[in-house]
Amino acid sequence: MNEKFKVTTETTLLPFLQNCFPKKSRNYVKGLLTRGQVRIGNTIAKHYAIGLRPGQVVTVLAAQSQVQTGPEISVIYEDDDIIVIDKPCGMLSISTDKEKEATAYHAVTDLVKSRSAQNRVFIVHRLDRETSGVMLFAKTELMKNLLQENWDELVTHRGYAAVVEGEPKNPEGRIVSWLLQTKTLLVYSSKTPGDGKKAITNYKTVKTSGEYSLLDVSLETGRKNQIRVHMKDLGNPVVGDKKYGAAIDPLKRLGLHASGLIVKHPVSGEIMRFEAKIPVSFMRLVK
Repeated sequence: MNEKFKVTTETTLLPFLQNCFPKKSRNYVKGLLTRGQVRIGNTIAKHYAIGLRPGQVVTVLAAQSQVQTGPEISVIYEDDDIIVIDKPCGMLSISTDKEKEATAYHAVTDLVKSRSAQNRVFIVHRLDRETSGVMLFAKTELMKNLLQENWDELVTHRGYAAVVEGEPKNPEGRIVSWLLQTKTLLVYSSKTPGDGKKAITNYKTVKTSGEYSLLDVSLETGRKNQIRVHMKDLGNPVVGDKKYGAAIDPLKRLGLHASGLIVKHPVSGEIMRFEAKIPVSFMRLVK
């Protein structure tokens, strides 16, 4: 049976669960998190350092009940100012005219409002619908403005795992171009300085099967569709990315995952590193 526990004092998730299960080992408790059996409100939590506040309800699911209807998100980190999630592939970052509810923004909003109707979250940056991984939200409008206005200074690393077709001619490199957009919203590169928005992408081949390669990609700029366009320019489009030249779709999804984010916390000044594990399907493809 599922078990529910009410938070009575401010704490973090791991010691709270250890108190809930005093006869169980630390590894047992961590296993509950790893398997997605722990929910805070309606959201699955997988990071043991998430802060808890009085009044919240933590549910521990029975092993056979790990099915969640509706959007599923995993919280990586949370404090009074920010909340960081591992966005699943196929989920929009924010609503569109066609989709209002099945979004990361809506799911995170539901989570914080389950604690208090006054709570809010704010979009700081976005990921493409078919890109999974680390996504950061602000919990106050002030924090949103601080992050967005100082993004280039505060964010020192934006890392992605990309599975591409073939094997890059050079195992690592730096791609520089100026990006423009057509009337049909297709982004493309120009080598003419100033002809569009400057975009810089660094990549390194981690593993290759010859047919597919796993790349470690880091951004010096964050432009719309930047990695997807630059991989096309490289001659190795992201798998499943028909829009930007991919011929095949072996993963049945876009082969792009936001694996890491390093940011200086605007309030505490602490350098924080957030990571989302590379999907197993990516690794299998390059065996």
